[in-house]
Amino acid sequence: MGIIYNEASKTITLHTKHSSYQMKIGNLDYLLHLYYGPSIRDEDMSYQIMQYDRGFSGNPYESRDERTFSLDAQPQEFSTQQQGDFRTASIEVVNGDGSYSYHGKAVDYKISKGKYQLDTLPCVFATENDTVDTVEVTLSDEISNVQVVLLYSVFEEADIITRAVKVINSGNTPIHLRKIMSVCIDFFSGLDFDLVSLPGRYGQERQVERQRMTHHIHTIGSVRGSSSHQQNPFVILCDKNATEDYGKCYGFSLMYSGNFLAEAELDQYDQLRLVMGIHPKQFVYELKPQEVFEGPEVVMAFTEHGFTGLSHLYHDFYRTNLCQSKFVQEVQRPVLINSWEAAFMDFDDVKLVKIAKAAKNMGVDLLVMDDGWFGKRDDDNSGLGDWYVNQNKIKCGLHKLVEQINELGMKFGIWFEPEMVSEDSDLYRAHPEWTMQIPGRHAVRSRNQMALDMSRRDVQDYLIEQINAILDDANIFYVKWDINRSLADIWSNQLPPERQGEVYHRYILGLYRVMDNIIKTHPDILFEGCSGGGGRYDAAMLHYYPQYWVSDNNHPIDRLKLHYGTSFVYPVCTMGAHISDSGKFVPIKTKAVVAMCGTFGYELDATHLSEEEQEICREQSDLFRKYYPLIMKGDYYRLTNPFETGNMTAWQHVSKDKSESLLSVVVTNLTCNGPQEYIRAKGLIPDAMYSINGSSELRSGSALMNAGLPINREVDDYSSFQFHLKMIH
Repeated sequence: MGIIYNEASKTITLHTKHSSYQMKIGNLDYLLHLYYGPSIRDEDMSYQIMQYDRGFSGNPYESRDERTFSLDAQPQEFSTQQQGDFRTASIEVVNGDGSYSYHGKAVDYKISKGKYQLDTLPCVFATENDTVDTVEVTLSDEISNVQVVLLYSVFEEADIITRAVKVINSGNTPIHLRKIMSVCIDFFSGLDFDLVSLPGRYGQERQVERQRMTHHIHTIGSVRGSSSHQQNPFVILCDKNATEDYGKCYGFSLMYSGNFLAEAELDQYDQLRLVMGIHPKQFVYELKPQEVFEGPEVVMAFTEHGFTGLSHLYHDFYRTNLCQSKFVQEVQRPVLINSWEAAFMDFDDVKLVKIAKAAKNMGVDLLVMDDGWFGKRDDDNSGLGDWYVNQNKIKCGLHKLVEQINELGMKFGIWFEPEMVSEDSDLYRAHPEWTMQIPGRHAVRSRNQMALDMSRRDVQDYLIEQINAILDDANIFYVKWDINRSLADIWSNQLPPERQGEVYHRYILGLYRVMDNIIKTHPDILFEGCSGGGGRYDAAMLHYYPQYWVSDNNHPIDRLKLHYGTSFVYPVCTMGAHISDSGKFVPIKTKAVVAMCGTFGYELDATHLSEEEQEICREQSDLFRKYYPLIMKGDYYRLTNPFETGNMTAWQHVSKDKSESLLSVVVTNLTCNGPQEYIRAKGLIPDAMYSINGSSELRSGSALMNAGLPINREVDDYSSFQFHLKMIH
């Protein structure tokens, strides 16, 4: 069984295939954290807890004259508030009497089969092939009668543990949550840890940053209303000497798309605490008696096999247990062409058909009609929110246009930006109260668009009705769902002044409801998420979308870093990647090699390509289809680090049985009279023999992994290579 309770030691131990996690109902019924790491089977790790009389560290009243027990130095499973622990708290609550205090003690636990579920938030699911157990541990404050239920599910074979939290107001007066973290984990020693995060900015999302733990609080988070371009709700704690292939790594992936916070604090005694959950900025959530608040899920993984080992755990798990779209496992995704860089908003139905005909010659399966098809929309200053077809552009009507594209043997896709509204729109003129705008103040503008108040049920219902009507009117195969600004002017006209601190979170809850009623009710449509590129690329979004647009930055050399950072947690099959006109001096073959580290498609005007160029694109499209199972379902290896000085960036896809591999190399920095370079493969069977690109000359897996492949250095700038390795029996 994946979860064991030991009555004698009062320990609760969670076991995956290769890891263990242990907590203990300890002194005075406080829930203490004992261990997370390599498997310990059923050993009691309580012996690690040492207690001393610590100066200026308060003692719980009930400990009486025992001064050696202080929560300021004890490893906790959920850190309390105002109970002598001055480190980062897991909860901040204002009780009905105005006091700021939460004194939670373990009062109950329950072990059950299967995966817990959340009613208001997306979470991972168990498949029929998973062995999953769940434990719920209830903490209670006997004065306020506020309960915190800690939820844990153990996916044994996947080496994954998920955590979530529920707050239940069992008291008689309302309370106000000001902070609630979904995970708290204390390590006895944190001096040897590094913290890895994925910061960035628009066009440069999920760059990789690694920092040593020092004696202060390291804070990573977003207050932009979304998980953001600037940070990502994923962090790694790792050994200071950890590499791609060696070292302990702990991953924490938050399934939430709004404001988030992760804090890593190295305390005065070199202990390390990590908490992660909803960001407390402008978060004040009222819970009336008997009401329940759910915190988002955190997906945790541990490995001793470095960053690659951690990535493989997340990639495998997120491919099977995160998104239920048939396009994840069952249906091969099409090669698409998007109209944005081909026409921007200057198009009509005739132009779209011409682009489709040219794209058909490139081996493209799907035409996507991007922004500009609806309302009065000739630029980005008007029309958002008016989800009806612009008859001046689509003169034949949407249904007929889709039929024309289908008659070419191609599928049809469409773009939406549901959460936004233009001031110059019929929707805004009819319902200005539906927007987020603080009364008496001018709105903050961004692209001349405003955010709809997604916390409102009437706004949600409008979007569900309008978008479903479009999707049901024609044979729509694909939807690109975009959002192109950060949130400001946080205000809802439907909430009283004292509850405006709930708007950020209620926005996200409303968004999830809309997605539940559009995306999940259209299982035959391929949905792709976008937020000015990758500004909301998180696990919760991938619960709905099987793929997400990595970045609006299509430059293939920049994309090497973007794909590298994204791959630390998110699988290649989720990465939206296209060939475009960006990178004028980069050969189209190299653009294709880079785009094959993702879903592959085109972002250009097909009518401007020569027949020869169209034929090159057709060959690339066919090559992607050939390697599709390997790229989308195989193990992914980062062979080089594009953030370090070097002349080449390389990566590799390896089939699960290790019989086949695709190794890709892009030359990024040619040097005069430089040394010969070799790229060493990974993930092969040492004793097996492999052919290279169909050659009769064979190399052993050991030779390819230890000696490597020589890369021709007498090539043009930004040249690329692909080596297809096939095991010969």
